[in-house]
Amino acid sequence: MAAKPHKSRGNFAPETTNKKAYRNFELIDKFEAGISLVGTEVKSLRLAQANLDGSYARIIGDECWLVGATITQYEQAGEDNNHEPTRKRKLLLHKAQIYKIKTKLEQRGFTLVPLRIYFSGRGLAKIELALAKGKRQYDKRKKITERQQKRDVDRSIKNFRHKNR
Repeated sequence: MAAKPHKSRGNFAPETTNKKAYRNFELIDKFEAGISLVGTEVKSLRLAQANLDGSYARIIGDECWLVGATITQYEQAGEDNNHEPTRKRKLLLHKAQIYKIKTKLEQRGFTLVPLRIYFSGRGLAKIELALAKGKRQYDKRKKITERQQKRDVDRSIKNFRHKNR
């Protein structure tokens, strides 16, 4: 008997992004991991009720854990059936990936930062992690000035082309 085709979940794919991570860190290497969640956490994530600001991942023993991420309690669940919003959540990685991350984290200055939580095509909750080094304040200012200069050059080129038509 032929397999049933998967039902389309629509184009709406809720995603939570850690925008501060892109600004405050220089991203070196990215990893994708699964997350061990409770049912009410999944329902809250489907409503995009999560916050990754100030969160990080840590390797304890041979397991990877997400610390400091907030997933808001699901309103429709009763008080007894709900989850704790800021609990540690286990991340599902291969042992080789954990070993690679662990060796990098032992070096000075590296941090494991969550970038975004999203749902895969199969409907599984995934998290994108990055090995990152913290940026200094002057690096941030330098990047802002470079972006402004590029914008000014592009604007002047556009104006020059427009005048010479």
